[in-house]
Amino acid sequence: MHYVMAKGILSSHNGMNLYRGCTHGCIYCDSRSTCYQMRHAFEDIEVKKNALELLEDTLRRRRKPCMIGTGAMTDPYIPLEKQLQFTRKALLLIEQYGFGVTLHTKSAGVLRDLDLLRRIHHKTKAVVQMTLTTAEDALCKIIEPNVSPTSERAEALRILRDNGIPTVVWLCPILPFINDTRENILAILEMCARAGVKGVICFGMGLTLREGNREYFYSKLEQHFPGLKERYCRQFGNSYEVNSPRQEELMQVFHEFCRKNHLLHHNEEIFAYLNRFENQRDKEQLCFYDS
Repeated sequence: MHYVMAKGILSSHNGMNLYRGCTHGCIYCDSRSTCYQMRHAFEDIEVKKNALELLEDTLRRRRKPCMIGTGAMTDPYIPLEKQLQFTRKALLLIEQYGFGVTLHTKSAGVLRDLDLLRRIHHKTKAVVQMTLTTAEDALCKIIEPNVSPTSERAEALRILRDNGIPTVVWLCPILPFINDTRENILAILEMCARAGVKGVICFGMGLTLREGNREYFYSKLEQHFPGLKERYCRQFGNSYEVNSPRQEELMQVFHEFCRKNHLLHHNEEIFAYLNRFENQRDKEQLCFYDS
């Protein structure tokens, strides 16, 4: 861990990263890509020392509230969060100034802040986005070694539902010849349906590989899946988009399940929901028109 002084905290789309780098160890992580110009070891977490001061100053100056997002580059609930509590302190500021929030995580640690999420959602809107890639905890331990097991994340989704917090699941990445099976996709979608998620984001049945994350991914294939690196090299070469040979079949399974179970499954529609700020009056009006 090391500290830096940041010049700003919110992006042009109102996203923030309180930390840079990660210790989850996911073998496919795109954030390792060299295009992001990370100047330090990926597991050496960069902490924006003045992030909370910058956030408060920005929120205080904003004339119109909006949704604040976090988790696009670094999970807001990495283990270091237990010690520093930057995410929790940011949620306190978001509640104080009347903004909405959406968190993207792979950790059941989000439940620590359930009290704040409930308070925010009572006033405006709080949404938790959770990534699920495999229904099997054993496989999860290999491809996402330091995150909450899938079963714990699924339970967290149910607890959030029971507390009135809307959730969205990211069904990605799907790794060819590893978790790209009909059984896995349906099992994850069943978890989503049981947890009452609002929608499922899916960019296709595959993953992206580029300089930085490709090398790390291939090293982990050699470690855990002997012979699979060579198969990837033969089939995909240096392609950026690495799609499962079962892409068409699995996308059909995905869309059919979501339609039958009334889950949002078009990415544009889900992102529009995530970006739409709502206060209590807006939500009451939506409920009126939906009734």
